[in-house]
Amino acid sequence: MKKFIFVLCLSISFLSSAQKEESAFKPGEWLKFRMHYGFLNASYATLQVKSAKINNVPVYHVIGHGETTGFASIFFKVDDTYETYFDKKDGKPYRFIRKINEGGYKKDVEINFDHEKDQAILNDKKNKKKLNFDLQDSIQDLLSAFYYLRNNYDPSDLVKGEALTLKMLFDDDGVFNFKLKYLGKEIVKTKYGKVECLKFRPLVQSGRIFKEQESLSLWVSNDDNRIPIRIKADLAVGSIKADLDGYNGLKHQFKIIMD
Repeated sequence: MKKFIFVLCLSISFLSSAQKEESAFKPGEWLKFRMHYGFLNASYATLQVKSAKINNVPVYHVIGHGETTGFASIFFKVDDTYETYFDKKDGKPYRFIRKINEGGYKKDVEINFDHEKDQAILNDKKNKKKLNFDLQDSIQDLLSAFYYLRNNYDPSDLVKGEALTLKMLFDDDGVFNFKLKYLGKEIVKTKYGKVECLKFRPLVQSGRIFKEQESLSLWVSNDDNRIPIRIKADLAVGSIKADLDGYNGLKHQFKIIMD
């Protein structure tokens, strides 16, 4: 149940690179996910899109929040918030914020991206230290990557079985290459009805959290919204499942298959 926002956003971080003519989202979009750990309804997470300005540049401001609820919170208390500010025209990130409290493990990190100097400054507020990173082409943070690539892929360009990569920076580990394998189309049963989805398998690091490198699976709606419908993961201890549980303010029609 912990690191849900991380798993959610990391798993949908890279799809392809063909420019869409129309945005897949708009300010006011709100998504809610319900997470199950075994038989427990472990937590909820939300993603909300707003408008803002950074240095007089119009940007999207996205807030992601996840926390454990009910019986699960007795065993492990989670309260995570992630925020990103990225350019409305080209999707470049300007600021990324990560505030997490996971069973007493805390982080308070802010990254500011200076694209003119090709540098990013990471401010670790908890440990009172700052780090500089050289930016690389098409760099994204954990949240901006999701929204950037919702606007920049064409399903017809995806090749089944191929893995794609994206450069990402969101922590003091530095810039890394995230890989995602496309597995094809599947029909997923949801509380709203059947939804045609594109299925992906992010290649994650096995060990402390995930059981194997290919322990995580993701289903994204195969429509103009490109929203996550379901995430399943085999963890080092147990398994976890997250489903879309609520939505509002979608820019495009949410396509449901009618029997």
